[in-house]
Parts: sequence; structure tokens; C-alpha cells
Amino acid sequence: MNVRQGYRVELAPTLQQRARLGRHAGLSRVVENFCLEKVKAALAQREAEKTYGVPDAALTPVPWSAPALERLWRAEHRQRYPWFTDEGLSSRVPKEACRVRAAGFRNFFDSRSGKRKGRKVGFPGWRKRKHGSRFRYDAGRAQPEAARWIRLPSVGKVRTLDDMSWLTNRIADGRARVLGSTVREQAGRWWVSFQIEIDRRDINQQRIVPADAPACGIDVGVKTFATIVDDDGTITEIHAPKPLKAALRRLRRAGKAVSRKRLGSSNRAKAVKRLAKVHLDVASKRADFLHKTTTRLARSKRAIAVERLNVTGMVANRRLARAICDLGFGEFFRQLAYKAEWYGSSVWAADRWFPSSRLCGGCGAINRDLTLADRMWACGCGLEHDRDVNAARNLLAVMLLEQSAA
Repeated sequence: MNVRQGYRVELAPTLQQRARLGRHAGLSRVVENFCLEKVKAALAQREAEKTYGVPDAALTPVPWSAPALERLWRAEHRQRYPWFTDEGLSSRVPKEACRVRAAGFRNFFDSRSGKRKGRKVGFPGWRKRKHGSRFRYDAGRAQPEAARWIRLPSVGKVRTLDDMSWLTNRIADGRARVLGSTVREQAGRWWVSFQIEIDRRDINQQRIVPADAPACGIDVGVKTFATIVDDDGTITEIHAPKPLKAALRRLRRAGKAVSRKRLGSSNRAKAVKRLAKVHLDVASKRADFLHKTTTRLARSKRAIAVERLNVTGMVANRRLARAICDLGFGEFFRQLAYKAEWYGSSVWAADRWFPSSRLCGGCGAINRDLTLADRMWACGCGLEHDRDVNAARNLLAVMLLEQSAA
């Protein structure tokens, strides 16, 4: 069975290739803003036509779709942006930029109509240089040619810092193919992310969870990232590195250094890069912890019971927002779900309103007076509970009960 997944490697471009990558990122930004300009101009024209009494069927059409935006770009870029042809930039980048902008419009309307779940998406805005450098290639235009070389259209053969044998071997024998790629710059470093379709059966079979592996319940929290209770009674605690908390002093110093530099100066650009480097270090440490933790759990537990948290609502608490964002609960559950599917495990999520911490595992009574500050609490039946251990044990018990009844 083929699945879709991402595969990211860091590039080691030469100075000339860095400049070339930067030009393609600028091209993508220009095309996205061109598309937004055309849509806003069409909307303004429609409003004007309505005041003249023009019927709805005869109003100026709005180019919402990627093909319509691409046609406008092809018709006008020679006059408005002659440097695009003169510099020999890739024609695939504008095509993908039109698709990105069309997807933004579609997400906006789907969010308003209720088709798109989650937080409401606003109308796309102008893309600026400070929003970051990135561009896309469609299909297999960008391909890994060897273990440490990638060919990017109109950029050339770029060396990578990571060994890609895992991917190149599978592309060579037909077990994987590239669907698209995104090139992105962060803190002066360049990465390429491949969206691939791959047959993972051999990989998953080698790392499949053992049949006699334990089932577990997991309670996540701010003080202890994860409290794990196995069905054999084993209790394990996992503590997160909290990289943002550890880097707050560095972030403050780097932020002050940026604010003290003159706008537009080279010193300010250097200070911005140093600040971005601290942010990248924080994100990398968090991602490393989450990937290692979720992989270990998915490959060692046959069934996992978790909570279904309202992370957005939790972040609304201004006293806990920074700590919760530093832990990455949403990403933890997302990774755990797809990795469990890879390795033959299963993830069961309790109802959002299930009182896992308040429920006594002995008598079933609910302690409605429990607060976040209460780490230990005693039930009227005589049992004394550790808040996190009790929650994980209750999640495990409910999952096993549902599985036995099914």
C-alpha cells in the first residue's frame, strides 16, 4: 500500500546557487502578489459594475482558480516582468505560485462555509520578504540524482548535507516517486522538502510492534509532558526539554539587538539572521524530541489511549499559553496517529469531556473540586491518587473496556 509522506534534507549550495535560490523565492513572491492584485482588481470592477446596473451574469469574472491566474501571468509577464525571461528562471515556479494562491482563496471560502474544520481562515494578504523565502516545483521537476546531489530546475546540481540513499534507492526501483517539492530558507540555511508517494510495507514490517507489546494510557501535562501507564502496571514519565523556556534569555538579547539597529542597514540584517537562528534552534529541538518520543511509543505499544485536548482553548489561558506552545501537544498527537498506523499499533482518543483526572479509578466517583494546582488528591473511598497517573490509568481502562465490548 502506497502512502504519502514528506522527506526533508538540507542543501549546501554555493554562493552562486544561493543567489539563484533567492531569485526564485522572489519570483514566487512576485507571482503570488500578482495573483492577489488581479483578484482584487476584478472584485473592485464587479462592485463598480453593480452600481451601473449590470446584471450578475454579465459581471467581470474573478480569476479564483489556478489555471485562470496562470493564463493572466502568461499574458502579462513579458511586459510587466521582463527580468523573469531575461534571467532564465524556472517556469514551474510561477505555475506553483498560482496554485498556492488559488488554494488560499479556496481555503478562505471553505472556512466561511464550514467545509474547512478548525480556526477561521482569513482572506489571503500580500506576501512580503519578511514572511520568508520559499518556492515550489511541481511533480518530479526537482529530483535527487545521487545520495548527496539534487538537481533543481534553473538552479543546477546542488549538494546536500544529508545522505539520501534511503530515498534514491526506492526511486530507482519504483517503490517511491516525487509528487512535488518545496525549497525554503530559514536563518540563512536552505532545505528542500519532497512530497513523495512510497511503498512502506518493507519498512513497516521490519519495525512492526510486537504482538506481546503492552497497551498503555498516556496523560499529557505541562509539568510532566507524558505520564504513561502500561496494562502490566508499569509507570513511565517523559519530561520535555522545553526549548523555548531554555532560550528565552537568548531570544530577548537577540530581539533587543535587532531593535537597536537602523532600519535597512546591513547590521540589522545580520541581527535578524542571528535572531532567526535562535528560533530555528528552538524549533529543531522541539521537533527532535517529538519525533523520537512518538516513534518510540508507536513501535513499543500495541494500543495507546490518549486524551482529545482542546489545545486552542488551553492556549487562551495567558498564564499557560507559552508553556503549552513550548510542548507541542497537537503535533505530538498528530505524529503518534500516523506512526501508529505505520507500525501496526492503534491510537484510541477519549471524548474531550471525559473526566480522566477527576475520576477515581477505584470507586468511579468524580472529584468536581479538583483544580490544576492539585497534584495529589484523596477520594472518599480511601484511595489517594497522583493526578497524572490516575488520568493515564483511567484512559487505559476505558480503552480496554471498549475494545473488549467491540
